[in-house]
Order: sequence, then structure tokens, then C-alpha cells
Amino acid sequence: MNLVFYSGGEAEENLSLDKRLLSLKGKRPLTLTLIPAGSYFAEEYYQDIVEQYGPLGVSRILLFNIDQAFSEAFKRAVLRSDIIHLGGGNTFYFLKHLRRSGMLKELKEWVLGGGVLTGLSAGAIVMTKTIHTASFPDFDRDDNDENLKNLSAMGLVDFEVFPHYKNSRRYDKELMKYSLEKEGPIYALPDGSGIVLTDEELSFVGRSFCFLAGKKYSIHK
Repeated sequence: MNLVFYSGGEAEENLSLDKRLLSLKGKRPLTLTLIPAGSYFAEEYYQDIVEQYGPLGVSRILLFNIDQAFSEAFKRAVLRSDIIHLGGGNTFYFLKHLRRSGMLKELKEWVLGGGVLTGLSAGAIVMTKTIHTASFPDFDRDDNDENLKNLSAMGLVDFEVFPHYKNSRRYDKELMKYSLEKEGPIYALPDGSGIVLTDEELSFVGRSFCFLAGKKYSIHK
């Protein structure tokens, strides 16, 4: 299984992570599909992705809006991509439409079949077992306008991800409290940092942090 978790940030901040991602696929040229969290601003997001990955050897990039109607033929084309990138946005809205479209299950099967799945911010969160980390802290969270009760997500890993982390006391207080209620680590990622998971190893790009059983650990990379 090949997964890449991005926190966020500008393209230049994520160049090291991009290079790690593309190293997971030896062949060139590559095809990539962007699945944004919502179709709002999707065209601008798509242009950013083209500018980010085009110079690195990705020759064909598709845009797949799962909150709009799509054909089976287009879905099949998406699932032939080398890489599928789940974008940022409102995590609750994203999970709702991943479920409604049937793509939550389809993407999990695609990954287990050898595809490379990446996610940024909301996209990273939905790759884990729950999107609960999108619901706190009160001063920096996604609004659950969808009124989702079931926060279970793709469940590809046994850890959780907290993107856009800022190394400060008020974030740490919330994350340490949350980690007491959960089994397994919560990886807090500042923008420009990320996680690469392959069958062989779990590795970090950029400085990251782990919250586990009420304690905070720094991961220096």
C-alpha cells in the first residue's frame, strides 16, 4: 500500500514531499486525478495542481468532482490513474460525498490493488479511520453543516492525522486531551510536512509531532 499525507501549504513548501510521492512510481510519464473536497473553486485548484505536478513528470491530470454527476466510463478512467490526489476543503462535506458517490469503497479497493493515494488536509484526514480531528479545536475546525453523525472514514491506517498544526500551547492542550480518549497515535503536521507510507516503512518529511496517551513527541526529520 502506498499513501502520502500532506498537511498543506504552498507548492514550494511541499516539493520534498512531491518528490517522495513521485519516487513511488518509477515510470514516466504519470497520470494523476485530482478529487477536490468540493466542486466550488475546483477549476482554480486544478490549475494549481497542473502547475505543481506538471514540471515533475505528470503528463495527464484529470479533475473528478464527486459532488456532481459522473459516468461509469469516466470513473473507470479515473481508476486507471497512477496517482489519485484527494484535495483540501471541508472534511465533513468531502466524506458525505465520498460515501454518497460510492467512491469511499472504490478508492480503498483501488489502493489495495496498487494505486498511489495522496491527500492534503481534508483529503489526508479521510484516508484515516475517522475524521474526528476535523471537528476540533473550537478555534480552528471545519463546520459540520452536513450534520454528519458517522465520522468513520476510509480506514486505511491505524493512526489519525491533524493537518495545519501550529506548535503552540493551545493546540497541544487540545491534542493531548484528545489523545487520552483514543488508541493509537495522532500525527500533527505543520504545513509543508507530511507522511509517506509504503509496504516497507512509515516515514516523515519535515518536522512532525506525535500525540499519544496524553503526551507529545517531536519527530525530527
